[in-house]
Amino acid sequence: MIIDSHAHVFPPEVTARRAELLADEPAFAEIYGDAAAKMATADEVLASMAEAAVDRTIIVNFAWHSEAIVDETNAYIIEQAARSGGRLIPFVSVYFGENAGAHGRAETDDAPAIVRNDVRTKLRRLATSGARGIGELRPESSGYNLANSDEADLLAWAAAAFDLPVLVHASEPVGHAYRGKHGLALDALYAFARAQSGVTIIAAHWGGGLPFFALMPEVREAIDSMYFDTAASHLLYDPEIYRRVIDLVGAEKILWASDYPLTSHSKALERTRDAALTDAELAAITGGNIARLLSL
Repeated sequence: MIIDSHAHVFPPEVTARRAELLADEPAFAEIYGDAAAKMATADEVLASMAEAAVDRTIIVNFAWHSEAIVDETNAYIIEQAARSGGRLIPFVSVYFGENAGAHGRAETDDAPAIVRNDVRTKLRRLATSGARGIGELRPESSGYNLANSDEADLLAWAAAAFDLPVLVHASEPVGHAYRGKHGLALDALYAFARAQSGVTIIAAHWGGGLPFFALMPEVREAIDSMYFDTAASHLLYDPEIYRRVIDLVGAEKILWASDYPLTSHSKALERTRDAALTDAELAAITGGNIARLLSL
């Protein structure tokens, strides 16, 4: 079974409002302000999968600032996954309120408590409606600190309560600039992993290079429950990154991902097959690992 662990979809109605959304959604504007950046529907994901003989794909949401858009896109992802007969696996987004990040753990006033209860209610409803994970999150774009915040605690609660992996956008701190590079800092990702040891974390884009720090024993221990997806790998690293990360954290921690529609499933799969992996490593990375993680 071949499973893509990271692809983006948008409802056609959201795509139609693209120009309008650029003014109010900064994270969206950073990437999709470029007219060449493609937005895809669930049907287009399925077509790309069929061309490459990919069996299943995780479809992820985005770091929206608007609660209405979070709800609209979550509903679309859940609905399209249900219609796909299991071929699409839904990961949903979370809205923490307009003042996300403004309240620390010591806050006791009523407003933050109301927001927290609303988030819990929505996450519970999404989980019972079929959500299999949370993401792709961009905490820094959404205004909260994943290292130490109420928002981080709520994510950890939902992940544990409903067995939902948390997929976060992680960015390498060096290298060339590109639209959408700005993401979760490695120190915040590491701090979240240390503080929430029971949470399954999927760190996108090779975790921004975090696996390379696994040579430090304390880091290796902290990221023991973390997985690293290969989304956009061809734009960031030489193919030998597969062998280097396998040597550091093991093939069982790597999840093949296309980042569709940034590239097609066929091209992403071809690049991974050309990475000089053993048959067992290739089978694990291109489907076995995520199938085990999600109990597919």
